[in-house]
Amino acid sequence: MASIKFLGRILVAWFAAWCVLLVVWNVTGWNRGDLPWVFSMAWFVGLLASLARGVTHLYRVRTIAGRVDAETLSNRQRRRVEVPYGADEAFGLVEEAVRELPNVHDVVARRGSLQLHATVRLPRTEASRRRWRAWFASFDRHTQVTATLTPSDGSSSVMFVCEPDIGAWADWFNPDTGTSLEYVESLVRAIAQKLAGRRNRERADVRQTAMEKELTAAQLGLLQAQVEPHFLYNTLASAQELVRTDPARADKMLGHLIDYLRRSLPRVDGSLSTLGQELERSTAWLEIMRLRMGERLIVHTDVPAAALGVPMPSMMLQTLVENAIKHGLEPKPGGGGIWIRAGVDASALSLTVADDGMGFRSDGAGTGIGLKNLRERLRLTYGGAASFTIGNNFPNGVAATITLPATEGAGHA
Repeated sequence: MASIKFLGRILVAWFAAWCVLLVVWNVTGWNRGDLPWVFSMAWFVGLLASLARGVTHLYRVRTIAGRVDAETLSNRQRRRVEVPYGADEAFGLVEEAVRELPNVHDVVARRGSLQLHATVRLPRTEASRRRWRAWFASFDRHTQVTATLTPSDGSSSVMFVCEPDIGAWADWFNPDTGTSLEYVESLVRAIAQKLAGRRNRERADVRQTAMEKELTAAQLGLLQAQVEPHFLYNTLASAQELVRTDPARADKMLGHLIDYLRRSLPRVDGSLSTLGQELERSTAWLEIMRLRMGERLIVHTDVPAAALGVPMPSMMLQTLVENAIKHGLEPKPGGGGIWIRAGVDASALSLTVADDGMGFRSDGAGTGIGLKNLRERLRLTYGGAASFTIGNNFPNGVAATITLPATEGAGHA
């Protein structure tokens, strides 16, 4: 029924135009005879051409939309699409979709007013340049594409309008063969595809980040669950020797070892530690090293009480302390000193571990995976809100500084 009404509307429009032509011919005094046959022929050819385009319009509409009704048969199509992004990001998606339309020209993007205009011009093929087909091809009109964004709370609504570049009165005489419907449906599909692609990438990024966090947590659990065999062996060997020569020092060393091992147990809930807890662990480890190294190791600690409760990932301070001893002070004849300093304000904690040892060595010592893992854990835990720097200490040695948000959870990725 909708198809019959559509073709009937075209017939009514052309017969109305024929009546208007006869009235004008009679009223203007040109009625010195019958209407010339040229006018009649032009009217008849135009009617046949419009009916042919109407049949083509019906076929394409049914093919594109799967149905024929007043909405799909219209030459002027409107579609509203909800985009779950802010205005700027949504505007970029819309502009990208419009520019990908075939034969699109004159794209004007007004980001300030959140509007975009474009023109789709049908190409003229070589065959259509023949004189006898050029007139028929002139029935093809350009299509105007307009997109208007309406932002809301964290999302945007996009209204697409596709219509011929001529007055609405011409729609009665000249169907656009489903062109506007095809373009507006293409824009809706393009936006849906781009949104689906973004969601897939976001889900992939979330899965990748979760896998990285799980891997880092597993590596940290392994690190916390095991103590370096050489460290344990050397400490127990030293304690065994001291038992015979200096039982008091041996007892003290074993006490620090027990304290260190107790504080190195994995955190099963995956929560952050605090600077105070990490300092206690590192202090126990340094006391063992000081008993082993004697006067070759001097420890300086300058951490204000206000910084002790600041949350931080576990084992980070320990990593910096071990690097300073292992690669800076143990290889240095006569040993040296290590400094642990912290500063805190309302927004950030700055933690520095420095030594006056061998510094950066040409043999590459000290460039293992410890610092790489430290940087990766900072990235996964805080995103871009944390930083790690390492450089030369003056006049000798190395200084490494970690800067963290001063509140728990701040800047988490």
